[in-house]
Amino acid sequence: MEMKENLNSAVYTLKRSAIREFSRLAAETPGCIRLTLGEPDFDTPASICEAACSSVEAGDTHYIENNGAAELREKIAGFEREKNGMDYSAAEVIVTAGATEALFASLFGVIEPGDEVIIPIPAFSLYEEIVKMCRGKAVHLDTSKSGFQIREEDLLPLITEKTKAIILNSPNNPTGCIYDQESLETVRRAVSGKPVFVICDDVYRQLCYTDGYHSFAEYRDLREQILLIQSFSKPYAMTGWRVGYLLADASVKERLELVHQFTVVSTPAPFQKACIAALGHDPSGMLGEYSKRRDYVIGRLRAMGLEIEIPEGAFYAFPSMKKFGIAPSDLARRLILEAGVAITPGEAFGSQEHIRISYCCSMADLEEGLDRLESFLSGLEAE
Repeated sequence: MEMKENLNSAVYTLKRSAIREFSRLAAETPGCIRLTLGEPDFDTPASICEAACSSVEAGDTHYIENNGAAELREKIAGFEREKNGMDYSAAEVIVTAGATEALFASLFGVIEPGDEVIIPIPAFSLYEEIVKMCRGKAVHLDTSKSGFQIREEDLLPLITEKTKAIILNSPNNPTGCIYDQESLETVRRAVSGKPVFVICDDVYRQLCYTDGYHSFAEYRDLREQILLIQSFSKPYAMTGWRVGYLLADASVKERLELVHQFTVVSTPAPFQKACIAALGHDPSGMLGEYSKRRDYVIGRLRAMGLEIEIPEGAFYAFPSMKKFGIAPSDLARRLILEAGVAITPGEAFGSQEHIRISYCCSMADLEEGLDRLESFLSGLEAE
């Protein structure tokens, strides 16, 4: 008997990240421009790095509290209260190993085998893979026909006695869209009075190009049902630091913190001071650059005749390739091999007709990458 036959069967249901796979293929192709990863091209601000270095020099290299240093949790609670109107106390904060661990702790702590989790698609593939590991069932809510918004006629038929949670990611990866008030109210009506959690993945909240943003987490009358997830990665260019946080009502948090404790114990001690410094950093400079790049990318894509919803947040463009009659994954491979530009196919997010272009890279790479894309698409139309 081969030992792989004795592995947890759930691991055989998992799919490798298409984002990573196409990024790897691009890295192996000389001269290929990568518009794949959602990683800021900026370095972590110096003040944040200096705080971490000072922490190491001060001897902050020992175990800390499982849920994070008290000073950082107080800072997070204050930040969320003053910036976003949230009423969580420091005792309701868990500092996690990135938003990924916060998502895992949330879903593992919520899902029983056979439970259903509604995931509006297009969506980051991580959600479904975690649900699988937890022996749950991912239920797709297609938003592509409603401008990537959630409408009652689409959501309500999916609610069953097995529904345990709904995941909301706004601004959204990969579309960049923000859920409008109708979408939020639709979800609110659907879950009110039901034992259903709403997991708010708000990691792009600070990267919005509009003043009209609202999070579902603002419905404080549903406080016990809401799990709010944040990350330091995107707004502060801290992807490699792997720190995020989870906010939950005290009665729920005291159970989820045990999942966190027995998964990672705690996040690195020196990073606590770095994250405190990050919460005092203004990311508007980076946001301004992303906004300029967004406008450039949207202008170029529309000039190519591509249909696209204007992203109101994050740093992704998600144009439709339907008119070319080619699967996004096939298109993505050809773009790498024939045009020397890498994008992420829509299949990675549950779409059979879109591609994702990340514009958190240099303007020079965007200009050259879109030149190559335009040339390739012109060739396709001429075939």
